[in-house]
Amino acid sequence: MTRTIRKTRAALMLAALILGVFSLSRISQAEAMNSGATASVADKASGDAAAKLDKKEYRNVKVSVEQGVATLTGTVDYYEYKVDAERRIHGVKGVSSIRNLIEVGGPNVSDQELQSKLVEKLEYDRVGFGNAFNAIAVRVSNGVVTLGGHARTYMDKNSALALVSIYPGVKDVVDEIEVDPPSIMDDQTRMAVARSIYGFTTLNKYAVDPAKPIRISVQNGQVELYGMVDSQADKETAYMRANLVPGVFSVKNYLQVAGQPNEVQK
Repeated sequence: MTRTIRKTRAALMLAALILGVFSLSRISQAEAMNSGATASVADKASGDAAAKLDKKEYRNVKVSVEQGVATLTGTVDYYEYKVDAERRIHGVKGVSSIRNLIEVGGPNVSDQELQSKLVEKLEYDRVGFGNAFNAIAVRVSNGVVTLGGHARTYMDKNSALALVSIYPGVKDVVDEIEVDPPSIMDDQTRMAVARSIYGFTTLNKYAVDPAKPIRISVQNGQVELYGMVDSQADKETAYMRANLVPGVFSVKNYLQVAGQPNEVQK
């Protein structure tokens, strides 16, 4: 009886061992199949992403996809191309996030020269579309351009960003531009302040050159003045004329007098 029980136990243990080996084999096969499927998905995503970058602008750019993360490496001539490369592979099946390690090559331009050129470009940007109501500031450090200040609309902001992004020597762009809140009342205030300032005899000269206006920014009735004027008298007169407009709650005067340090008049 005891011998029979032992034989039965041995048979059961052997069966369990065989079943375990069979199960491990099935699991290994499944894992191999899943691994192969994952690799296949990653390869296809990499190929699809590379196809999106099949243009001469991205000839030095490589893309690889692992676990849904697309990594971009290489060099481009302009910062805009770096941004556009990332934009192009958004939506590629199998890509859930993007790591953009592309470096911007192109010419090396000194920060001082780059800032001067970009300021000049932005002065004429959107002329004829309310350019005097934009007050966008430029800072450059090691080729990295930071745009700040105020834009009247998102279209004005995007135009400035696009202009800077395609300029030779720009390595990166930091967007700190504030868009003035949309408001019919503020639009009316902008026009009223402009009429009050430019309609004054000694200040109408600042309306002659569209790149050199007294810039007027308005946020919920709060007026800010920017730009360069010829004298302290012009700065103070502009401040006074803005304060005379009905509906203006406050005026901050950031106008700079040529050849003098800047002082804010509140």
